[in-house]
Amino acid sequence: MLMPAATARLRVRVQFGDGFAIGPGKADLLEAVAQTGSISAAARVMKMSYRRAWLLIDAMNQYFREPVVDTATGGRGGGGAQITAFGTTVLKDFRTMEAGALAAVSKRLPNFSRLLRKTPPTGKLY
Repeated sequence: MLMPAATARLRVRVQFGDGFAIGPGKADLLEAVAQTGSISAAARVMKMSYRRAWLLIDAMNQYFREPVVDTATGGRGGGGAQITAFGTTVLKDFRTMEAGALAAVSKRLPNFSRLLRKTPPTGKLY
């Protein structure tokens, strides 16, 4: 059996010191808020608790120089949330970095793959 062809899959996470990072999870949450207009609906889409979603959005709103999500208080008329223009910029820039990283790895992958054995090892590996 020959070694299967390699494919590039990356998870980019941008760390700012010890306190804050943004990665695919927060980016996906921003997209879910943009699509649903609600933190609670976005949380359901992401299969996370409302509290967790709210804490992640609150952290982003505090660490970035402008809010990434605006919220309206709920009640009889309903609340809601929307990604801000600044949040859209943050999301777009993050996705651009992700795409650039994937392109760079994909470009080098054929050369890197040549370093592997032609056939996979036998037996159970840990």
